[in-house]
Amino acid sequence: MFNDSKAKAAVRAHGFQEVRTVLGEGTRWQGDLHVGSEGLRVEGGVEGTLLSEGDVVVAPGGWVRGTLQVRNLRVSGRVEGVVRVMGCLEIQRTGWVEGEMELGSLVVDEGGTLQGTCMPRSAVPAAEAPEPELHPRRDDRFSERPFQAPAEAVSPTRSPDKPRF
Repeated sequence: MFNDSKAKAAVRAHGFQEVRTVLGEGTRWQGDLHVGSEGLRVEGGVEGTLLSEGDVVVAPGGWVRGTLQVRNLRVSGRVEGVVRVMGCLEIQRTGWVEGEMELGSLVVDEGGTLQGTCMPRSAVPAAEAPEPELHPRRDDRFSERPFQAPAEAVSPTRSPDKPRF
């Protein structure tokens, strides 16, 4: 199962590399996270700055809030903040990306959500292009409302004793 050459070929065909590091479900990282070229899969949560020379996958139920600079980004969970993708940003059907994006290419599956501003990397003037080292930047848009990690869909219920207004 783990050494399936067909699966590896499919990963390479879509431009994404094999992921070697996993931030597991229920795990929350707060602060700066620097990942090498081996790639990262986020099943838990990251709040802060995420820098990766490789690909990053945000799994369903996973979330990232802050500043990201990655090679390729595939989102099935939720990403909020300032996002810089050197290659491809792929938002899958369960994915949600909100914020300010600078990217090489964009793929949004039916059902995926993209909210914010998008600028192609080719449109960034050389004088404004980011340095290889990204410095954390506070994004004041999120101070108005607290961030909530995605939860299972819960239907609202009301007490039969209380009238509905």
